Amino acid sequence: MSAPRAEIGNEPSGGPGDPGHVATAGLSLSPFRGLRYDPQKVGDLAAVTSPPYDVVDPGRRQDLETSDPHNIVRLILPRPEPEDSGLRPDRDTRYRHAARLLRDWREQGILTADPRPALYVYEQHSPTGDLQRGLIGALAVSGAETGVVLPHEDVMPKPVADRVGLMRTTRANLEPLLLTYRGHGRAAEVVERTAAGEPLLHVTTSDGTHHRLWAVTAPADLAAVSRDLATCRALIADGHHRWEMYLRLQREHRHLPRSPWDRGLVLLVDTDRYPLRVRAIHRVLHRLPLHAAIAALDPDVWQLTELPGSLDDALKALGEARTDARNAFVLTAGDDRYLLLTGPDERTLDATVRTDRPEEWRHLDATVLHATLLDRTWHVPDSPEHIGYLHSPEAAVREAARTGGTAVLLHPVEERVVRRLAEQGVTMPRKSTSFGPKPATGLVLRSLELG
Repeated sequence: MSAPRAEIGNEPSGGPGDPGHVATAGLSLSPFRGLRYDPQKVGDLAAVTSPPYDVVDPGRRQDLETSDPHNIVRLILPRPEPEDSGLRPDRDTRYRHAARLLRDWREQGILTADPRPALYVYEQHSPTGDLQRGLIGALAVSGAETGVVLPHEDVMPKPVADRVGLMRTTRANLEPLLLTYRGHGRAAEVVERTAAGEPLLHVTTSDGTHHRLWAVTAPADLAAVSRDLATCRALIADGHHRWEMYLRLQREHRHLPRSPWDRGLVLLVDTDRYPLRVRAIHRVLHRLPLHAAIAALDPDVWQLTELPGSLDDALKALGEARTDARNAFVLTAGDDRYLLLTGPDERTLDATVRTDRPEEWRHLDATVLHATLLDRTWHVPDSPEHIGYLHSPEAAVREAARTGGTAVLLHPVEERVVRRLAEQGVTMPRKSTSFGPKPATGLVLRSLELG
């Protein structure tokens, strides 16, 4: 894969005034007729929203399902109802159930289409004062080889196939992906000016975050956004499996002219204005007890240190231990005992980690964890039965205690490292980062039947 020609956010070719400039060389974000919940039909909009599908654990899923019969989780993580019992008992049953729900909710007026195509300004304001704004629209889908939308993580086939099946059957983009870019100010000016007006909706979710949404329909504003984005490229911050879903479905429908499958729903955030947080994604090794994990470690390669104090103390020690010269992890069985694992030596690194990648990639914690520890030391297969991926350290600790396995807690990667590797065309091990804040699901959907 060739490296992009410039940094993310800079001109991929000439500027708009350059005779050789081609607008499609950059980002192309189109307005669409958003499909939104009617507050008169559902009452509390907060009760029908959800986090993105891949951060909803089983307990949270049940809470969302019971919070409102029309909660969006019933579409993004569908379960067959008793009336589906006559259908074929496979995962397609779930997809057809979601498609039927979506159709029923539209017919009942629960979900209604906005009258005009629009880009949507989306704002999240947390209880701690963090503010994020971006643009939701239908982005032209392109592979990494074009250098326009850059992934930074590998993907797993099963989640991609699951999302493909759901979108193919519902014919809808049910939740926006989170992408970052660095613009030149014109799109940001539209965002700020729009956010000064009256929003379409204002929702406060259970975590205290305020969500507001505005529609951008004025031709001059849409043109300003288009000109700015046409000189930019984006980094996928969250939604790699869904972006791969877009690519696969685009290929399936390439015979259709001007196909709605050529675009996918995204939230674009200009990180020059609104930097994102980057957090680690932790692992739980379901079938590897902590005592077995410790016994397999070579003391000449790894150093193990007992950490006093709480989980917060352990995470602080983890951050202090992580340097360019060594990797660091916290191991726990979920029993309030925390162990700091550091290493390995360079000889072990050379023997276990592929050498055809940049040194920065070779020394990533996620790289060393998978190549050196999981593959060579602990012999843990990378499958859902053996490894769980948790977005919070607290959830990882609880899961380790529940399964009798080992939680491996990681330190987050800096955004500049993620960006630098993506610009070289290098992807990180899957589930290496968690960018946020993530957009709430359920505020605006895109139906492909609306064009």
